[in-house]
Amino acid sequence: MPRRAHTESPTERDAAPPAGCLYLVATPIGNLEDITLRALRVLKEASVVACEDTRRTQKLLQHYGIATRMVSYHEHNEHSRTPELVAALGQGAQVALVSDAGMPLVSDPGHRLVTACIERGIRVVPVPGPSAVVAALAAAGLPCDEFVFVGFLPARSGERRRALERLRNEPRTMVFYEAPHRLLDTLTAAAELFAERQAVVARELTKVHEEFVRGSLRELAAHFSARPPRGETTLLVAASTAAPASAEIAADAGTSLAARVEQLIRDQGLDRKAALKRAAKEFGIPKREAYKRLLAGGVDEA
Repeated sequence: MPRRAHTESPTERDAAPPAGCLYLVATPIGNLEDITLRALRVLKEASVVACEDTRRTQKLLQHYGIATRMVSYHEHNEHSRTPELVAALGQGAQVALVSDAGMPLVSDPGHRLVTACIERGIRVVPVPGPSAVVAALAAAGLPCDEFVFVGFLPARSGERRRALERLRNEPRTMVFYEAPHRLLDTLTAAAELFAERQAVVARELTKVHEEFVRGSLRELAAHFSARPPRGETTLLVAASTAAPASAEIAADAGTSLAARVEQLIRDQGLDRKAALKRAAKEFGIPKREAYKRLLAGGVDEA
């Protein structure tokens, strides 16, 4: 009787990785309980933990009784540290890269190391977990079927305003990271450009003083003017209800919903379902209503 072929489970593959492996390990964004069993095992078994701030990571490792050696890896030394880590990986080291909080590389250092590993054929393995972007988006109450993560806006007011102007007609929910001392300036600039659009400030996620403040951008600006924020903040802004410039031109010319769908398929390579979803958002109608209008052969007169 032929033997059944053995299929490795994910745990078995992780237990015996090939020589040299870079693990990208997500760590808690606040509550230390928000870490996966897999992340703890990888941190314990790694040859070295490369971390953005050794003092901050030390608290996490000590909390779970992990004694793995640490080295610093941050924006000021990644140029010099990357060759060292790549050399160690080439000799069979298992390196766990962590940021201060959340998933490495998401508005944090690590891109240089990852690309260097990929270029040299060194295995790169994500160990997913906490993410401020996803946590804030899930609880914000804004549409999250489509969203765009912007990260940190420029610190200079002129550059920040220009960055926001480029997003004026963004048809998806926007997610930003912002430093608490710049949040009010960002809210004020956004309120001037985006009018009364709804927004949410998610503050100190998963921590004792976690807070979600919801309202229009002007309301939020007034709120945080009277109550300067503390701690980590994530700002979410509702999508534009206006059509992008190209769609506005088409609408002015009397282009129908059906024609816009065909235009998106032709010009942007979208499939029909995705094109219908995008067109419905541009015309400011529910997807179900857009589908009915297409079936009926109707034209959007709204």
